[in-house]
Amino acid sequence: MRLTGSRKSWLMMGALWALLLVLAGLRPLALPDEGRYAEIGRWMLVSGDWLTPRLDGIPFFHKPPLLHWLQALAMAVFGAGVWAARLAPALHAGLMMVTVYLAALQVAPPAVARRAALMLGTSLSFLAAGQYVNHDMLVAAWIGVAIWSFALAFLHGPRPHAALARLGFVACALGVLSKGLIGLALPGLVLLVWLLWTRQLPKALRLPWASGLALFAVIALPWFVLAQRQYPDFVGYLFGVQQFGRYTGTAFNNPRPWWFYLPALAGLFFPWVIFALNQVKAPVQSAQAATDSIARPVWLLCWIWIVAIVGFFSVPNSKIVGYVLPVMPPLALLAALGWQRWLGGHRWERALWGALCLLAVAVAVAVHGLAGRYAARHGTQDIARTLACQARPSDTVYALGEYPYDLPFYTQSVQPMVVVQDWTALRRSAGDNWRRELFEGADFDAAAGRVLQTPEVLASAAQQPGRWLVAPNALPAAQIPAGWVAVQRGAGWSLWRSAPEGPEPAEHKGLAGCEPHGGDQRQP
Repeated sequence: MRLTGSRKSWLMMGALWALLLVLAGLRPLALPDEGRYAEIGRWMLVSGDWLTPRLDGIPFFHKPPLLHWLQALAMAVFGAGVWAARLAPALHAGLMMVTVYLAALQVAPPAVARRAALMLGTSLSFLAAGQYVNHDMLVAAWIGVAIWSFALAFLHGPRPHAALARLGFVACALGVLSKGLIGLALPGLVLLVWLLWTRQLPKALRLPWASGLALFAVIALPWFVLAQRQYPDFVGYLFGVQQFGRYTGTAFNNPRPWWFYLPALAGLFFPWVIFALNQVKAPVQSAQAATDSIARPVWLLCWIWIVAIVGFFSVPNSKIVGYVLPVMPPLALLAALGWQRWLGGHRWERALWGALCLLAVAVAVAVHGLAGRYAARHGTQDIARTLACQARPSDTVYALGEYPYDLPFYTQSVQPMVVVQDWTALRRSAGDNWRRELFEGADFDAAAGRVLQTPEVLASAAQQPGRWLVAPNALPAAQIPAGWVAVQRGAGWSLWRSAPEGPEPAEHKGLAGCEPHGGDQRQP
């Protein structure tokens, strides 16, 4: 049976998404982001507290909760594993690819739409960022849905298409629940500049504002209202410190030069980005435009989309690669058009297309492998297995020196760790790091903050049954108090246990994260 172009497109996109799902289960959690956000989602499920995202039992209000809700649901269905933790970004990567295809079908020939989706699906932005546990892919996907929905609504005619516009409002609401104000601000920025440039701004008055804003409010606002009622300082912290403060401040992590996102885009969209350069000049409106180009308003939308968002994120001192994921959809459409103009119909077009697709996928798989080996060297997966099989559910784990983000996730512990630092001094000197994450979160919940203890507790803990200590291998041995017995030195972290005299409790050993090797390691 000969496949139609549409069916072939869906099959190829499905194959790429399946590859993404396979890769999502093969790599240890990367630190700190994946360990942090995977554990927040797991803790939400374990604790039953769906209002407050928590890290080590402490409120974590850096981002809104859509990622954590979806992770908790995935773990409830599939179990609290790495694959389930990565399912939410993978689903949104698929949403971005499908949206590119469906939107491009409305403004470009089917062959161009298919090529745009497959360029996106073979890139690092899909195969790597699409299975990375953080909020970036979620907000990028919903920003894309919002911009395409509103833009197609405006291109519909003198009166915007009401249903598409309402979809845009819904997408903005989900973008806000994904990562905050940028879920609304970035679509608004792109569309405002585009409407002004193309002289369509009066059409905005004809949007279904009443129903659209009602949909936005019903979806986006309840969590913020409920969180503010329970934590009176919440809004000021989330929007003031974590949103505006990070955008305007210079003391946060990852300072980068203004041009940082240019090579980042080249890497995320390798090797296809070169073809987008063919579309720097405006398309010529002619009879040929129906086969190898797009209308000028759509071309303008794509470039305004790219320049506005890259420019927006180039302003802050702090820059992270994933911030520019929202520009992948227009970049994919421009690259597909560039390919069509350069190579469409050429006798060796098919061979080159196949070779570049294989190259792109091979690069993504290689990057995945390298990232996995790096994560294994720096994570706690090896000692977590030992701890999960030897500890009891009521045992207490102390963390010294650094914070092992991934340890509770791997052990499936239901007890928060005790994190040992000189917290009084750190409140005066800590920078933008995990220490600040914890003590600022503890300010919202003093009871949960009791897990933040000073080094004096370790000497007495070493004499009590059911106590465990984890620390990075780089920590000098002299900082481990007397009385702790070494259990295992892993690739990046080491594990100790207390050595009390007398019989140990009769409670069963083994946490949910215990994975037997060569027989059941749980002991009575």
